[in-house]
Amino acid sequence: MAPRQNNPNRIEALRRQIVRVEQTRQNAEDVPVASGCSPLDRLLGNGGFRRGTLVEWLAAGQSSGAETLALTAAREACRQGGTLVVLDARREFYPPAAVRLGIELQRLVVVHPTGPADAAWALDQALRCPGVAAAVAWAEKVDGPTLRRWQLAAEQSGALGLLIRPESARHEPSWAEVRLLVEPLPVRSLQSHRRRSKVHLLRCRRATGGRSAEVEIDDETRIMHLATQLAHPTPMR
Repeated sequence: MAPRQNNPNRIEALRRQIVRVEQTRQNAEDVPVASGCSPLDRLLGNGGFRRGTLVEWLAAGQSSGAETLALTAAREACRQGGTLVVLDARREFYPPAAVRLGIELQRLVVVHPTGPADAAWALDQALRCPGVAAAVAWAEKVDGPTLRRWQLAAEQSGALGLLIRPESARHEPSWAEVRLLVEPLPVRSLQSHRRRSKVHLLRCRRATGGRSAEVEIDDETRIMHLATQLAHPTPMR
């Protein structure tokens, strides 16, 4: 039987189709993912986060607001489709609270890793999956090579990796494109359902670091308001 000859026209058509798919994907990744908090979007300088990157939320103390801000950004990442994966090794994630934030249950997958190695592998696999729009994980102690693998995995798929970490991690090496420190502030309002947080932009490849914004979070309406904006405060040390 004679070998089948390749059709040059068919090959060229396939090549053009591949180029179109790659361009569509690239254009989608160039559109920033809004944080869901307009003061934070202004701090970032480009209206939000870039798909295919890692974002670190460093929580300064209890009830800092870092988790709420991270999950709100995850909700925005899923608006155009895709799944949200939450790595909950601590068994503390409460799905009804995510629903109150506007996250759709049908887009939510919660994973309960059995240990640090299992958690690192699960997050790596989630970030590599093309169907995942965002992955949220609590990552207290992570080495540089693991962070690098996560960064490459997110870059490969276009997923947004949102890591909630303690403030003590701020002096450790990082492969995150954006690093934010979130600290709680005293509540000025008599309304108990409102919280205030100060968000410090420690690092961003597309904006000047060292700036901050104060955000008020309404736990009833899940709306975030700008409290005050500081153009160039004292640099964080």
